[in-house]
Amino acid sequence: MNAIGSYAAIGDSFTEGVGDPGPDGTFVGWADRFAVLLADRLPEHDDFRYANLAVRGRLLDQIVAEQIPRAKELAPDLVTICAGGNDIIRPGTDPDDVAERFESAIADLSSAVGTIMVATGFDTRDVPLLKHLRGKIATYNGHVRAIADRYGCPVLDLWSLRSVQDRRAWDDDRLHLSPEGHTRVALRAAQVLGMPVPADPEQVWPPLPPRGTLEVRKDDMHWAKEYLVPWIGRRLRGESSGDNVEAKRPDLLPL
Repeated sequence: MNAIGSYAAIGDSFTEGVGDPGPDGTFVGWADRFAVLLADRLPEHDDFRYANLAVRGRLLDQIVAEQIPRAKELAPDLVTICAGGNDIIRPGTDPDDVAERFESAIADLSSAVGTIMVATGFDTRDVPLLKHLRGKIATYNGHVRAIADRYGCPVLDLWSLRSVQDRRAWDDDRLHLSPEGHTRVALRAAQVLGMPVPADPEQVWPPLPPRGTLEVRKDDMHWAKEYLVPWIGRRLRGESSGDNVEAKRPDLLPL
């Protein structure tokens, strides 16, 4: 693989890095970590440029309106895009329709950037809030893979990343990755491009001590109070976690 000198990340909370807080209060996330791996391949690390346009809560049409034009202006060597997940989890949405709009975005973006890496959705079989949407997500993933084939896009297949089925790969809210989960996705993204990686993203987690029924129930009650109820409340009020949030890195800058 030829060295990549510039990279822009497009998407929602997953790509913004929610669940992986940095020391300055902003989120880090898999895309930032992946950018470091890309920069390390250049003889001069400072020659690498990186932008992260992702904003939590964004729906596909918002990403198309706000982030695609900016990515085209930046015209980097590589763009990663993970979009449509927030649409898919909304009641009544059609994964076929979302996929058609996603393909239009890829077609538009492909005219201005070098390589586009697309990401599938995770397997949600063990995510309490989303496991009933597993079939819908799988349908959308099938479309994403077909679109990738048509446009020659490498695929970051998150569905097949078995290591993130462990609960330690997820934040306390059970909707976003933990720092270790983000790290494993970054490693897998590098592998997709044929890059050598410093660790195996599928490395087996150390065994966990057994948990009793009461402990599990207590954790579930805490999760429902702290995360589930506020999440439902935002949905009922038509609010988004990304309201009044701007992209953390809108320009191609050195790391």
